[in-house]
Amino acid sequence: MLPHETIEGLAAELSEARRERTVVPRITARHPEATVEDSYAIQSAWRRRQSAAGRHLVGHKIGLTSKAMQSATGISEPDYGVILDDTVWQNGAIVPFDDFSNVRIEVELAFLLDKPLDGPHCTLFDVLGATRYVVPALEILDSHIELEGRTIVDTIADNAAYGGIVLGGNPARPDAVDLRWVSALLYRNETIEESGVAAAVLNHPASGVAWLANKLHRHSEKLEAGELVLAGSFTRPMWVSRDDVVLCDYGQMGTITCRFR
Repeated sequence: MLPHETIEGLAAELSEARRERTVVPRITARHPEATVEDSYAIQSAWRRRQSAAGRHLVGHKIGLTSKAMQSATGISEPDYGVILDDTVWQNGAIVPFDDFSNVRIEVELAFLLDKPLDGPHCTLFDVLGATRYVVPALEILDSHIELEGRTIVDTIADNAAYGGIVLGGNPARPDAVDLRWVSALLYRNETIEESGVAAAVLNHPASGVAWLANKLHRHSEKLEAGELVLAGSFTRPMWVSRDDVVLCDYGQMGTITCRFR
């Protein structure tokens, strides 16, 4: 493990980068000995700082669950971060572009839990039984660590590059739709830039939630009732610029739109 003072110092640096909308040099360039467990320790220290500042956890995000995302980032295993209360927008929102260091969009499904989920043996069927509804979501990626050459250690420490979430479309009970076949067309300024099918997330998007419950168990945590879980993207990330209009069509599950201004 990295020394405690190093972990706390990096967490403070990432907190400052978020406030200033800047990026910092790669952790792995400065600390090549850093491990995945170190990165989760940095994320936890960062999260404590956010809680002390009055921000509240409302859920979790899972990243890098599809081959498309792993190929796009060069990272070969999933990761996770936390969703905080001031990072959630609703369909049709005007999202402040200057709130972020950089903006990319991913297409996902979000699970609202009706019951808690705990590892180490959580399954896809446990997730479906514990879910109140599934809703379309766009994740806003916001990296505070330089992108070039980053590894999963850098990404995890940076709260898995989570910046925000836009919710919309038609919420559905998990038994009312075959979640594997939920498809989406992602538009930027009326042009389709990406498309995908939800089965790209570990063969079934609920598998991502089960993976998270089991991973959290190793860190003495669990998913709680009422939490929102972003299950992972089934498209590559799409870069967004100021004043871009984003629309995602999920077919029978409806549409989401937002503008970055």
